[in-house]
Amino acid sequence: MAKESTFPNSSGQPKSNRYREVLEEFLKPADIQLNGERKWDIRVNNDAFYSKILVGGSLAFGESYMDGWWDCEALDELFDRLQQAMLKNKMKRPNKSIRSVLRAKLSNLQSRSRAVDVGGTHYNNTGVVYQKMLDKRMVYSGAYWKSASDLDEAQEAKLDLICRKIMLKPGMRLLDIGCGAGSFPKYAVENYDVEVVGITVSEEQLKQGRELCEGLPVELRLQDYREIDEEFDRIVSVGMFEHVGAKNHKTFMKSVLRCLVPDGIFLLHTIGALTTNTVLDPWINKYIYPDSLIPSARHLTEAAEGLFIMEDWHNIGSDYDKTLMAWHAKFEKGWESLRPQFDERFHRMWRYYLLSCAGSFRARSTQLWQIVFSINGVRGGYESVR
Repeated sequence: MAKESTFPNSSGQPKSNRYREVLEEFLKPADIQLNGERKWDIRVNNDAFYSKILVGGSLAFGESYMDGWWDCEALDELFDRLQQAMLKNKMKRPNKSIRSVLRAKLSNLQSRSRAVDVGGTHYNNTGVVYQKMLDKRMVYSGAYWKSASDLDEAQEAKLDLICRKIMLKPGMRLLDIGCGAGSFPKYAVENYDVEVVGITVSEEQLKQGRELCEGLPVELRLQDYREIDEEFDRIVSVGMFEHVGAKNHKTFMKSVLRCLVPDGIFLLHTIGALTTNTVLDPWINKYIYPDSLIPSARHLTEAAEGLFIMEDWHNIGSDYDKTLMAWHAKFEKGWESLRPQFDERFHRMWRYYLLSCAGSFRARSTQLWQIVFSINGVRGGYESVR
């Protein structure tokens, strides 16, 4: 592998050494060392890594890992430390990231015409990976670990928690916006005796969901949330709102309002950001969730203002750390069977995705929210469910 030139600069010191010194100083607040012995330290395999990171920021950090320029025994702990020290946010943004911010401000990256492309990129192309990584119900959103001992139990606990929070009762008609592979519709029908409509923009998920829910009172459709105009007693959206985009938050809420009966309840399950941004992390945006956005509390309250009463706001962000670590363990265990379909760069990309996100949730830099809304308020008050 090619090494960066060590030709001395004006100070007589090789450039690679100077870049390394700058990066070492940058990492000190997080107690991260270059070529250190601890499992969260960075082991550099290519001297070009130093300058690449200083110039390219978080995008270059992820890409250089994918290319094998550096390794780390415990990526989750590395990112936990980076986030706690708030260093990841201080990484210099390359010009293309600045262009991304302007693009997000000037255009609707999650328009109706683009929604299928955005949703399909991540969900249509990696179905076999999810089969190895997820629980037996194929739930691809953060689980609830309060009383669970493994991933299957934690995901079932999350599904039941949602049903209890929306006070689901037999005979009700339920809408699941972003129904994934049909795990929640199937659970709700089998355990609460309801009728469910689920919508998704992923053809692969629609196919899986229809197979899973065959013979049940579940109707799954390839449909955008902006197109639906029917009446439902309860509405949920689990792990989909991150793909809606700030320009469409209000439209999403109005679509829910249009479809919810006056005494109905809506639950939104979404990853949450500490600050209000217009674009996602450059690496995540490029390789995992293109043109998506993690909403902030401000995004959500502004979108719901004048439309809904917020009955409950539950933060289970620390549980997502456990979910991601469980996904990672299953992914690594199943990698040998995936190897014929994916190269090592994909392996490193997926590992980086799961473990960097786990570290972010562990540091509490990223949240997972379940928010319960009503239109006119639950008569007598809403009793929070945990």
